[in-house]
Order: sequence, then structure tokens, then C-alpha cells
Amino acid sequence: MSTLKAEKSNPLGARIWSSLIICGLIGQIAWIIENMYFATFAQDIFEDTAKYGSNYYIATTLMVILSALTATLTTIFAGAWSDKVGKRKVFVTAGYIVWGFTIMLFATIPLDFSSDKSGVVIALLVIFDCIMTLAGSTANDAAFNAWVTDVTDKTNRGRVNTILSVMPVLATVVAIVLAMFTYDKGNYKAFFVILGVIPIISGIISVFLLKDSPRIVKSDMSGFSDVFYGFRPSVAKDNKYMFVCLAALCLVGIAQQTFMSYLINFITMTLGIKDYILPLGVVIVLSAVITGVLGVMYDKFGRKNFYIPVAAVTVAGTLAIYLAKFMGEGAYLPVLYIGGTVMLGAMLCTSGALMAAFQDYTPKGYEGRFQGVRMCFTVLLPMIIGPVISLMIGINSFDSNDSSIASPPFEIFLAASIVAALAIIPIVFVAKDADRLRRQKNTDLKESMDSDTLEVKDENPSEENVKED
Repeated sequence: MSTLKAEKSNPLGARIWSSLIICGLIGQIAWIIENMYFATFAQDIFEDTAKYGSNYYIATTLMVILSALTATLTTIFAGAWSDKVGKRKVFVTAGYIVWGFTIMLFATIPLDFSSDKSGVVIALLVIFDCIMTLAGSTANDAAFNAWVTDVTDKTNRGRVNTILSVMPVLATVVAIVLAMFTYDKGNYKAFFVILGVIPIISGIISVFLLKDSPRIVKSDMSGFSDVFYGFRPSVAKDNKYMFVCLAALCLVGIAQQTFMSYLINFITMTLGIKDYILPLGVVIVLSAVITGVLGVMYDKFGRKNFYIPVAAVTVAGTLAIYLAKFMGEGAYLPVLYIGGTVMLGAMLCTSGALMAAFQDYTPKGYEGRFQGVRMCFTVLLPMIIGPVISLMIGINSFDSNDSSIASPPFEIFLAASIVAALAIIPIVFVAKDADRLRRQKNTDLKESMDSDTLEVKDENPSEENVKED
């Protein structure tokens, strides 16, 4: 590791930080519901595998894959649209409000039905999930993420993105606490209605709080083909390191998606820890602390010094969870605390660093259009490949002592560890390119500041020039 040298990061201001935290957290609360509780809800509905067969896995897999497709297509078009109009705020505020109402749709799903109605219930789960994703991806994936790129620069993106990467785990705490008083007591309707209200409130707050960056470059898009600008082979060739970075993000995402949809049931059913809230809460809080500390260090000492070590720790953490299989039940809880914290903290730190690099690589004026490219690598592919891996591993993993109960196997973490190890290959190239990228961004930042200074001078002529005129 090279010698660490501290650098100064540009301040963002209270308004931007407030917008980042509120929209980032609320958006992740909504996504946690989709990624964990929608899947858990489907698994709970079809838990009796003697009655419903393999619908336990089929419902989850279809929901994850089709919602990922919806999210990606939505982000491609909504991101390009926000570039064309040169605005993000309207997409964020309106999108969050609609998002909340779509979450409430899940409160209408029937819970008591015969096995011959399984197809109808699965269809409702998938359709409602896709409708919710349409609103959420417009607001969060397309507009909010483009806005984050607009208002940050290379000196503060490490901190911002690691803090944003913590939001999913903090959102999990909020969702779990709420679930403790509603979902876990069988009151599914109240759970989804209350969680639907949260994005609505966030959207209303954003009307008064969030502000578009004055540096947004309005796009001169001329046709439909410009919507898919980021997918052109020539664009990929000109931005090859961006796609290397996205490949790394994709592999980290696949590793996460092999277990994330099954995490709660893995803890409660496989590990046999019925009171999962305390250990999961401790893991989340400790992971958030680790991520926050490293986020500050990223901007202070440079992300290139952390890419490979943090990725290696991610591999070790996921492998530790798998190895608990051979340690006996007495070791499950300590492994969950220690291994879970290491795994989740390192995974979040890796994702945060790579996301900051992706934003550094994004060409000015194309922030919205490249969100669709990002979604393909960070959502679509991971949410297809990850659950398919889980499906292949778990389809024959029913409890040998009770064939009517499905139990997520330890092997999903072994798979996650293997995929995370593969991510180190593109991460090595991102780390090698870090110095060149940093020099380029320093030059771009200086030119931007010089341009702003010239504009201010033009808008505020000196008294001497006024007299001459």
C-alpha cells in the first residue's frame, strides 16, 4: 500500500446533506421492503411446501428478476428524460409520493387461498412489485442518483457514497422495528400501509428541501437512440474503465443477491435464532459505523488504497458465515455477530468506493443516461443471476426432518464468497487507474472553478469597466 497522504474535501452544506440523508434513507426503506420483506412475504405465504410445492422459491425468483427488469428499463428512460429537461427534483418529489401509494398495494394481497389459486397470487405479487418498482426507480435510481452525481465531486464522493451505502442497513433497522409490532404479529396490512406513508412524507419534504444543482448540463438529445447512449459500443470503448468498475459492482451485487432475499429466514430457520432482531440490529449498526469511518478515510487518503483490502475482507466475511455450518449450533450466534458484521461492513464499503468511482467516470452532461447503464450492472444482472444461484442451490434444501418447511442453506454464502472473490479481478484494474482518474478530475475541477469565476466576473463587472462603458 502506498503512503497515505491526507487531502481536503469540498464541503457540501447542510441542505445537500439533509437531502442526501432523507431521500437516501427513505428510498432505501422502500427498497428494503421490496428486496427483503416482499420476498419474505411471498415465502411466508408459500411456506407450506407440502401444499404449495416449489412456489416458495418460484415466487421469490420471479419477483426479483421481473422487478429488476422493470427497474432497469425505467431508469434508462427516466434518466434520459431527466437529462433532456435538465431537472432531477420533479422526478424525485413526484416519484416518492407515487412510490408510497404503490407499496400499499401489497396490503390487498390475499393470505388465505387454495393451492389452485397459487398462480393468481404469484401474479399479483409480481405485478404489484413491478408497479412499485416503476415509481421507485424513477424517483431513486434515475433521478436521485443522478442528482447525487450532480452535487458531488471527486473530493467528497467517497464519503457520500459510503454513507449512502449505509442507508440500506439503517433502513433495515427501521423496517425490522416496524415489523416487530406489525408484520411479525401477522398484521401484514398495517405493515405495508405504514411503510407506504414514509416515502409520501419524504416526497412532500423534498418539495421544500431538495434543490437541483446549478451545474446540471441540459441535454440536446435528438432522438430515441440517445436514450440508449450509454449502451453504444463506441461509448463503452471510450469509457472502458467505467465498465470495468461496473463489472466489479456487478459481481459484488451478485454476491449480495445470493443471500439477501433469504437473510431473515436463514437466521430464523436455518440458524434457529428466532429472536433475530437484536443480533441483526447489532450487525447493522456495527457495519454502519465501519462504513462511515472508511468513507471519511476514502476521501482523506484516496480510495485506491482501500479497494483490494476491503474486497478481500468481503470474501472472508461471507466465507465465515458458510463455515458456521461445520461449527455446531453453539457457534451460530457468535459467527452471526462477528462474521455478519465483517461481511456486511466490507461489502458496503466495497460498493460505496466503486459507486464513487463510477460517478467519477461519468461524463459531464450524461449523468441521467448513464444511470440506466449502472442499473444493468448493479440491479438487473445481480438480481437475475444471484437469485438463480440461490434457486439452484436451495431448490432441494428442504429440512430433512420436516419436508413441509423450507430452510435456506449455508451454501448460499459459499456461493457469495466465490462470486465476491471474482470481483477482485476488475477491482485490481480500477485501483491501478485511480491515480490517472484523480489527476483528470483535479484538472476538470480546476477548469470548472475557473469557468465559474469568469462567469461571476462577467455578471459583476468592475466599477472601472462600468465607467468606461
